[in-house]
Amino acid sequence: MRRFAFVVHPLRFDDFARKYPVTQYLPPKLVEWAFKQVGPVKTGHVTGVRSKTGEELEGWLIGLPLTPEILLNAPYEWVLKKLIKTTQMAEELGAEIVGLGAFTKIAGDRGITLSQRIGIPVTTGNSYTTATAVEGTLSAATRMQMDLGRVQATVIGATGSIGRAATWLMAEHVRHLTLVARTPQHLEKLQSELHAQYPGVEVDWTTNIAEAVRAADIVVAVSSATGVIVEPGDLKPGAVVTDVARPRNLSRVVMDRRNDVLVLDGGVIQVPGETADMGFDFGFPPKMVEACMAETMILALDGRLENYTLGAQIEVAKVREIHRLADKHGFSLAGFRRFERAIDDIEIERIRLAARSASA
Repeated sequence: MRRFAFVVHPLRFDDFARKYPVTQYLPPKLVEWAFKQVGPVKTGHVTGVRSKTGEELEGWLIGLPLTPEILLNAPYEWVLKKLIKTTQMAEELGAEIVGLGAFTKIAGDRGITLSQRIGIPVTTGNSYTTATAVEGTLSAATRMQMDLGRVQATVIGATGSIGRAATWLMAEHVRHLTLVARTPQHLEKLQSELHAQYPGVEVDWTTNIAEAVRAADIVVAVSSATGVIVEPGDLKPGAVVTDVARPRNLSRVVMDRRNDVLVLDGGVIQVPGETADMGFDFGFPPKMVEACMAETMILALDGRLENYTLGAQIEVAKVREIHRLADKHGFSLAGFRRFERAIDDIEIERIRLAARSASA
């Protein structure tokens, strides 16, 4: 029996009220202050996961009651102490490896210093998140009858951890790429590297998100922004948009107002095991988790007890490797989903026809 732990935290302030209803009647600043004084708490127990190899897995979800704003804006040494306490709890529970969820993997140096101060390996899960985001996006584009050799693709957050690796993978399949991020110097450097490796791919960059997505057939959104950055009017009819970011980069209004755009949740994974129970309501059907958590589970099942995905850059070789290990153990994309709801081929065809009508 292999064992793992995964760190979770509230993505929005109203998540406090879902767990502790009384907080909805209190001033937000008071609630945040109070929860900053609270240590890690055991939030869920994962059971019943069974690999295709026969190996079994048990795990624990450990919660830090800190919002993204606190994790990103508080002094990192303070955040680090919280994370060290969290991983110490994981060790005491018997975890052999720990994964960082959501903004706990963005704070500070993305797990590097933490890995040097704890007794078990750590991963951000970003390699498998990248692999499945690109896999799902390209599969959806094919379902929408796009010619991948002619499409224009945009990656929002292209110089970030997931965005950079996703850009390299996308460059193998599309003819035109637009890179979007905040810092021109980083964008220029990435553009130069891509030109050297893929001279046949046209690579542009911009810091203007609306401009970048307006002409895009494919959009992969992986920005670490804490609010919505893509609105309904920004998107081209027929566009395939994979929103990997949490909190989301896309407004839910996109789905309500744009029946001609295919919006996908990035990296929702089906876990192997007939009786698999994730021990927590992530908003998904049973036996489904986000790819970052799945990466931690895969590494545990495979006995790869090592610091796997850390820091600001992801090795493309590791993205390919974790995808192979996922297949080995029976993890797979959970079909197509948008805003936590499954969509089928009939709905995709309806979107494609609506896009054709809007473009006529």
